[in-house]
Amino acid sequence: MTSIVDVAIRNKRTVLLLFLFIFVTGITAYQEIPKESDPDIAIPIIYVSISHEGISPEDAERLLVRPIEKELRTIAGVKEMTAIADEGHASVTLEFDAGFNSEDALRDVLQKVDIAKVELPADSEEPSVHEINLSLFPILVITLAGDIPERTLLTLARQLKDAIESVPEVLKVEIAGDREEAVEIIIDPLYVESYNLNYEEVIQYFVRNNQLVAAGALDTGQGRFNIKVPGVFESLQDILTLPIKVDDKRVVTLQDVAEVRRTFKDPLTYARVNGKPALALEVSKRTGTNIIETIEKTRYIVDKFKEKWPKNVRINFIQDKSKEVRDILKDLQNNVLSAVVLVSIVILGILGIHTALLVAIAIPGSFLLAILALDQMGLTMNIVVLFSLILASGMLIDGAIIVTEFADRKMSEGMPRFEAYAIAAKRMFWPIIGATATTLAVFLPLLFWPGIVGEFMKYLPITVIATLSASLIMALIFMPTLGALFGRPRPVKIADHDTAPLHTIKGFTGRYIRILEKLIRHPILVLLVALLLLVGVNTAYVHYGKGVEFFPDVEPERINVYVRTRGDLSVQERDQLVQEVESRILDMPEFASLYANSGMVSPDNAPEDTIGVIAIEFVDWRQRRPAKEIIKEIRQRTADLAGIFIEVLK
Repeated sequence: MTSIVDVAIRNKRTVLLLFLFIFVTGITAYQEIPKESDPDIAIPIIYVSISHEGISPEDAERLLVRPIEKELRTIAGVKEMTAIADEGHASVTLEFDAGFNSEDALRDVLQKVDIAKVELPADSEEPSVHEINLSLFPILVITLAGDIPERTLLTLARQLKDAIESVPEVLKVEIAGDREEAVEIIIDPLYVESYNLNYEEVIQYFVRNNQLVAAGALDTGQGRFNIKVPGVFESLQDILTLPIKVDDKRVVTLQDVAEVRRTFKDPLTYARVNGKPALALEVSKRTGTNIIETIEKTRYIVDKFKEKWPKNVRINFIQDKSKEVRDILKDLQNNVLSAVVLVSIVILGILGIHTALLVAIAIPGSFLLAILALDQMGLTMNIVVLFSLILASGMLIDGAIIVTEFADRKMSEGMPRFEAYAIAAKRMFWPIIGATATTLAVFLPLLFWPGIVGEFMKYLPITVIATLSASLIMALIFMPTLGALFGRPRPVKIADHDTAPLHTIKGFTGRYIRILEKLIRHPILVLLVALLLLVGVNTAYVHYGKGVEFFPDVEPERINVYVRTRGDLSVQERDQLVQEVESRILDMPEFASLYANSGMVSPDNAPEDTIGVIAIEFVDWRQRRPAKEIIKEIRQRTADLAGIFIEVLK
């Protein structure tokens, strides 16, 4: 194995070109690797949703839930199945074993739902099957408001939605506060009577003419042609000119007996930003795409549309998750730069300028080689990967320091730099591999962490293993080659310490040697003290420590306030309750934005009795109170609201 070092040093120009190639491709990979906030993991949960307007919870359980449950319970790999029947709605949730194949599971559920559909009531809506996916969570919310007609604002929002969805990286755009268009027909009884008609005739004419007619196909012997009969209303004019009655004198159309006007269906949800009515476009990105690039393209499209829109249309961007990724990337860059500077200063004072420069190069080289490997493995640059890179930054240069220090010692003894670095790399080859292997052995079991948490945390061991492996290659291949090309011996004779009496060595090294000399004379006592410290510290922590938690309680940048209550409330009543909560907390100075969504909402991971969600984004943490105090005040301000339960989640 050590012959690799000889081959590398003999072909130093090739190795140098390879080193430059790694730097260039590593920087390119760092710029191009998809960046996202959270790791894209497969959550083993699929749920089926069925709606039936007006059905009671009891009937929903009997007519909707049971037929679906009957078929779904035969699917293999289901860990748990739960069902909920509610007013006008029912849902069945399937939790699969960890490590499931999402595509196979989704296909099995769809097949079983198709079989169960024949047993559902005829007027039930089509069952929908949903897979829980972190990519479905919005990465950006765009709010539109202004003193313009509602129809105009909706038209602008839908145009913007279509444009944003044309971006390849965007998965979908949902409009919160959108209202479905409808046509309102008001029949005038005087005109109906004057034309010798009745209400039933008018309604039947309308219904019979608004149907999709499947006319089949015509086979002529020379080709086959599908026949299409236009029977569905395509525009308001089609409705106005619909013939109701035809006689010898004239044709009576719908506009002759009724007033037809465009309107909206009653809203199912309401959206507000900072207490003002608005439309909110929630943008979700595709799996494995770059969150920063996606949001930049989205903002560019919005800016282009804004130039053509009325000046009184106000546009705001809230809940921008790319800010978090940018901040962490900035922290990583600062961490790497600080590590290079600090290591260079320390090594400069101990081993000299040339050695310090060689060791400093190993840090960015290891990072870039690791990022190149992660990119080739198809991983994304997410919060866990960035944290892992920062974690590994303190373990990168041990091997490089050992090799360069040993080579520097040999050069101080008069050995040529080519030979010195070759001997240093070969002499320290197995010690460096052993030291790195012991560190890797600590992280290796994390690769087999089961469950959703294991899927989430597997990025940590993969990143650390890739980074430490890259540092190993840097220390044993590239550092000896670069040292053989650019290394310089120090003028100080380090070897003098090897032959001088121990009591004559001065400075920190001398003090260390004298303390070590005393400890070596009492090995058993030192070992017992070490064991006592180990047991004592662990015992003290168990009895007096603050316990263990999976994630530390860090200061959040945003929180979600879930407004919950029970009862068969209308959409308007739900919105009024959420507005009451908003009015209590709207004037708090710590809020950068307050986005409320109320009505018939079904937020992810929220209780079933949730009637609204208020997403609050804080100002910079340096300019506000701690989040605990803010959350406490929110609860105090809303404590006297009868029948409402407020749940605040970070």
